Amino acid sequence: MDEVLVEITRGERVESAHRGAALVLDAAGGVFFQAGDIDHPVYPRSAVKALLALPLVESGAADRLGLTPAEIALACSSHSGEPIHVETARAMLARAGRDETCLECGVHWPTNSDAARALAASGQKPGALHNNCSGKHAGFICLACDRAEDPAGYVSPDHPTMREVTAALADLTGARLDAANRAVDGCSIPTYAIPLRALALSFARFGAGAAMSPARAAAAARIRAAVAAHPLLVAGTGRFDTKLMTALGARVFSKTGAEGVFCAALPELGLGIAVKCDDGATRAAEIATAALVARCLPDVADLPAMSPLIRHSMKNWNGIPVGEARPAGALLRA
Repeated sequence: MDEVLVEITRGERVESAHRGAALVLDAAGGVFFQAGDIDHPVYPRSAVKALLALPLVESGAADRLGLTPAEIALACSSHSGEPIHVETARAMLARAGRDETCLECGVHWPTNSDAARALAASGQKPGALHNNCSGKHAGFICLACDRAEDPAGYVSPDHPTMREVTAALADLTGARLDAANRAVDGCSIPTYAIPLRALALSFARFGAGAAMSPARAAAAARIRAAVAAHPLLVAGTGRFDTKLMTALGARVFSKTGAEGVFCAALPELGLGIAVKCDDGATRAAEIATAALVARCLPDVADLPAMSPLIRHSMKNWNGIPVGEARPAGALLRA
């Protein structure tokens, strides 16, 4: 049974509690922390974008097309649709001789409220470039074009590009990915139900460069470096991943998924982290992830930028503190 990971208080009472599963393990599968059902398959959704970007770098496509570190970082992102995100995605497509019309991720307003208001105030409507997954999709298009493949239909599980990136995910997780555990993600690419243990293992490998070819290990290192240099591009202003990686730099790679999934790698320790909150609450998954990072890297727990990610005040609309969000239950075990 899954365990309480995070609780929200009001006054002196616990008002809400978030149950879930979480673990930390190394690239050999050794478990350093676990709570809940770590073998239950979950859809990682956007948490695995960096793993899907490995073929883009490993194949040499990123170099042949002249992708910058910022563009490589955006290929791993769930961005907020701010101007820097939109223009970076546009530049990626241009390097492949393509434009926004090739994107098959769908359209939504920027998730950053300032960017959405500015777009509306200018009389414009959002396009596919504003989709939080446009960087990932631009990376797929770049890979397809470098392979001299027609990118049309790249979201299909049978498209050569999608088969290649899915194979990379299967290799790192060690999980079988096929029609039996496949569903459709919010941006229309396939998503696969993968045991939480396998997700943590894949991030331990991604961070340590373990259990992979030298070329893939080098690609993983380049992706981590690109993200560490451009954390704003991986998420956005005020977002958890951007705050965490800005605070800790190359010591951590973290990536939000959806429905309460988070994954992270701690390269210097060779550890991978995976979290799934049963109720899909991102607020709880963020706190659980930050708490686990601090458990593994105790010297960072009291950093001014880190402490609020682990435990923070809850305020009402007048700015009056009414409670707090904090790690609980399993995350407090010694």
